[in-house]
Amino acid sequence: MADHQPAIQLDHVARHYTLGNSTIRAVNDVSLTVPPGEFLALLGSSGSGKSTLLNLIAGLDRPTSGSVIARGHDLSKMSSLELARHRRQTVGMVFQSFNLLPRMTLEENVELPLRLAEVDRGDRAARVREALARVGLDKRSGHRPSELSGGEQQRAAIARALVNRPKILLADEPTGNLDSTTGESILTLLREIQKNPGMTIVMVTHERPLAERFADRLAVMGDGKLLSNGAGR
Repeated sequence: MADHQPAIQLDHVARHYTLGNSTIRAVNDVSLTVPPGEFLALLGSSGSGKSTLLNLIAGLDRPTSGSVIARGHDLSKMSSLELARHRRQTVGMVFQSFNLLPRMTLEENVELPLRLAEVDRGDRAARVREALARVGLDKRSGHRPSELSGGEQQRAAIARALVNRPKILLADEPTGNLDSTTGESILTLLREIQKNPGMTIVMVTHERPLAERFADRLAVMGDGKLLSNGAGR
């Protein structure tokens, strides 16, 4: 069964970019296993490679070498079409900038992934309501992003990431644009979501105190390498 496999397995993953005559080793020989249902925080300074690693797990980017295996499927062997399906069905993503479409209501923003995944129109409304209720925004579904606070916009972005019922939630600096109290409430929400059976969360952050409070394990990156993987914490 898939749930006995690691949610994410990285084996000697590298991602190199060529810039002029030089090679930038954004991710350099990283191996890491994330069991199902774990909340892993990926720490490191700017340029340490943590966002590149998250993009590789999401299937937004391909490794130069090594393998990225999500729930038993090797992303490096997938076609572009299969990767798009992986992003739609297996992975939910939350970013620092909320990336909500300003002219759409919350309901329409959250419904968008369902439309892209061609989910039956009759099923969409209930799933959107369920996702907005999980983040405490069911009363705000008709509002546009500009009518919401930063924290509410990030909650809406989390609802949009959850609406396809992914098994893996990837969050790239989800508290980066929020004040500390609002950031804490977002991480409290992520912990609640994680309790959902089998939800695995990988969060990129540079805020170590928050990561220590909310994540199950901390992995630290520097110069494209994994400096510690938090085992035995």
